[in-house]
Amino acid sequence: MSYRARVNDTDFDLRAAMAATPGGRDGAWALVRGFAAHWGEPLGPLDGFTDAELDAAEERLGLRLPAALREAYRLFGRRADLTSSQDVLLTPDELHVLDGALVYRAENQGCAHWGVLLDDLAQPDPPTVARPDLADTSQERWEPWEERFSTAAAVMAMSEKLLEDDELSDFLESQAELPDEFSELPALGRECRWYQGPDVLVMAVGDAWTAVRARTPEALDALYGAVPGDWLNG
Repeated sequence: MSYRARVNDTDFDLRAAMAATPGGRDGAWALVRGFAAHWGEPLGPLDGFTDAELDAAEERLGLRLPAALREAYRLFGRRADLTSSQDVLLTPDELHVLDGALVYRAENQGCAHWGVLLDDLAQPDPPTVARPDLADTSQERWEPWEERFSTAAAVMAMSEKLLEDDELSDFLESQAELPDEFSELPALGRECRWYQGPDVLVMAVGDAWTAVRARTPEALDALYGAVPGDWLNG
């Protein structure tokens, strides 16, 4: 689909949606729906996994999946642009248990995994944990990540869209110095800072790298002019 079909104006208020996301699942899914429509393509009925597929995963694993995890998989689990542009959301038949946690996501080179502790699976929207892949495996531990799975899923959807291999996305392996017309958005996600400018969304991860998503090629070209740097595609 051409970019012209993806950039129709909507009433979506990204700032308000991001501010509401930490409050619970409804806010997180509203953010994912609005974000997908405004910065890419609207979610459709075939973009998620079915209850039957999730039930089969539960039967295979011998456990019940948290409500928030099921809702995320049903809503957008098949949308690769929101789940697997960089790191990978595991499919229901790939979900597995590792050292006391249900693993649902993997770093693209296997350098880290994200999961939910088995002791927390009974919570509707449990906290998430992360585990780096270390040379000394005896030192690997599950460490706290996001306080809610729904927040982690919403951050995943936004970040993976910005990291998509697409004409409207780009990447800079450093921190970008943004002009004054870019405003900072509500905090969402560990180490992530979000900014919005004229038809451009920016995610800065620590001081390490910057990803951007534009709504039009013209907006991305304007960003290149305002923010010089060694952009991957610019």
